Amino acid sequence: MVDVGGAVVGDTVLAGTSGIRAPAEVFNSIFVAFLGLGTLVGVVVISYTLYNAYKYRYREDEDPAPDVDRPEVGELPEGGGKGKKLFLSFGISAFIVLSLVIWTYASLLYVEGKPTEVQQNGGDVMTVEVDGFRFGWQFTYPNGAQASTLRVPADTVINLSVTSQDVFHNFGIPELRAKADAIPGQTTNAWFVADEPGTYQANCYEICGEGHSGMTADVVVMNGSAFEEWYAATEPANASASDSTAGNGTEAAVSAPGALVPARAGGVP
Repeated sequence: MVDVGGAVVGDTVLAGTSGIRAPAEVFNSIFVAFLGLGTLVGVVVISYTLYNAYKYRYREDEDPAPDVDRPEVGELPEGGGKGKKLFLSFGISAFIVLSLVIWTYASLLYVEGKPTEVQQNGGDVMTVEVDGFRFGWQFTYPNGAQASTLRVPADTVINLSVTSQDVFHNFGIPELRAKADAIPGQTTNAWFVADEPGTYQANCYEICGEGHSGMTADVVVMNGSAFEEWYAATEPANASASDSTAGNGTEAAVSAPGALVPARAGGVP
């Protein structure tokens, strides 16, 4: 991945000026929350355990075994606060767990429904059809043009409609935290927003044959004006001309930025 600057969490470029929280940012927030809370709980539990182990340690010279009537097996001991500490700890734990479950579920609902919400509010959403095959990817734009490189505008919701022509694949862009199964006869969806122009790599994450490791595609995030110029050159007529000049199942390029390719021919990557 090239260095594109902008808001970064780890190696992930997040949506910024659009005001939309990208899936990468949502998942990162969930991870940080669980990591922080888990660390805090671990520190408290271990510290309290060590404190009690030291406080109530057996000292033969000071604490000889008392001669008392000890409870038998199955008999509840008397005293000790009547379980107040136990119920308090259970109550706090239940509150924390339920709060995390509700917050996480709400965050996942946000990720699932954001493209539809943006569209309903009149925002920009570009839907690109992603078609996997042995061993490559084909991207179909709203105007019917097809390409082997995914080019998208920055600061825009990109909705991916993913399927497969042959076997199970899995389309994923790790830097943008976008990932979806490519299943023959079915369509799955994923979306992302990139803040700054840059080049990333999409991979297949489902072992699909001997060419699996080479089943990659470039994902080029372009600024608005550059993308509009490129997209204007990808009219369906250009795609048809590309198909007619390909010949014998080979790919032909259009003399425009971001060469288009026809549908795959003979499974050639």
